[in-house]
Amino acid sequence: MKVVLAYSGGLDTSIILHWIKKTYSAEVITYTGNVGQIDEDMDEVREAAIATGASEAVVEDLREALVTECVFPALKANAVYEWYYLLGTALARPVIARGLVQTAERFGADAIAHGATGKGNDQVRFELSAYALQPEIRVIAPWREWDMKGRSDLMAYASAHGVPIPAAPKPSYSMDANLMHVSYEGGMLEDPWSSPPEGMFRMTTDPELAPDEPEVLTVRFEKGEPTEINGIGIDPVTLLETLNTTGGRHGVGRVDIVENRFLGMKSRGVYETPGGTILHHAHRAVESITLDREVQHLRDELVPRYAEMVYNGLWFSPEREALQSFMDTVQERVNGEARLKLYKGSVMVEGRRSETHTLYDEAVATFEADEVYDQADAAGFIRLNALRLRTLGGKRISEGE
Repeated sequence: MKVVLAYSGGLDTSIILHWIKKTYSAEVITYTGNVGQIDEDMDEVREAAIATGASEAVVEDLREALVTECVFPALKANAVYEWYYLLGTALARPVIARGLVQTAERFGADAIAHGATGKGNDQVRFELSAYALQPEIRVIAPWREWDMKGRSDLMAYASAHGVPIPAAPKPSYSMDANLMHVSYEGGMLEDPWSSPPEGMFRMTTDPELAPDEPEVLTVRFEKGEPTEINGIGIDPVTLLETLNTTGGRHGVGRVDIVENRFLGMKSRGVYETPGGTILHHAHRAVESITLDREVQHLRDELVPRYAEMVYNGLWFSPEREALQSFMDTVQERVNGEARLKLYKGSVMVEGRRSETHTLYDEAVATFEADEVYDQADAAGFIRLNALRLRTLGGKRISEGE
């Protein structure tokens, strides 16, 4: 039996590698997707996998795929889950799951495996994506099978079986990082009243310690996708990395929420998404002058549905793909640039313009005298819109309400 394991090199996946070999008498091939993890040496990850017993250790650079195939499409949809979460973890899972499935096909593996727990969203995201891409794939999820409950059990297993484990101490909370964000949950963060511990954040400066001088930048969009920073064309990965660095320096993008997981429980999550936050504000600014009102309002009605699909692991579903087609069509007119000021954790839009597709007409919008708009026309417009309200109001009065 051959199994392809989603492998990070941490304690959990190191134990899982050994446990699968022992439990299933299987050959284990590890798969590590480089989605921009912080401070993670891919050569060291590969070496650790082989040292722990993997027959092969596959490392694949997924950063461009993550940005162009997931982050930018979600940006075009203004995807935000429950009004705060920019979906950094959820957006990385589809490309990792696809890499797992493709690696299984390449090596003729019988199954894929992951280290997601039986309580979290990631098990759903990995497995729904895998089944959509390869309906007959078998999935092994050790946290749903073994009797180990937590870190102390894993440490005891490692000691008993001689499994090499990372030397660096692990914080009380869990952390997941990629090119878009870092997420933190569990441990002391499980108390929704407790503050995040000092020194926890990895991508952003404490806003109180951020520079005292604001920084102004411009972001240009073509068909809803960012293409330039400060007038300089830049590739997608470098663009997001640059905005992460700039936004992080000013403490932009920290969010602390209690969200509703797909499985039905509430969970406290802390996120830092500096570049994604800048892009979200810049994108909405350009949309504000290029999108027709009714198109924009219709799109905005669908944003929660789109975000929910992504959060729930339905990236490869027909409904998400159909909705993406609509979002992409809407973005055909979103061409222009936004000017933003970054200061002490905030992103303020200071200007927006589009040389080709603006619907903003200063001659119509002005409060000064104009020859475009007859203000007397508003009287008839208001009376027509008031007709149903006047009818209902009269009826209520006559009934004594």
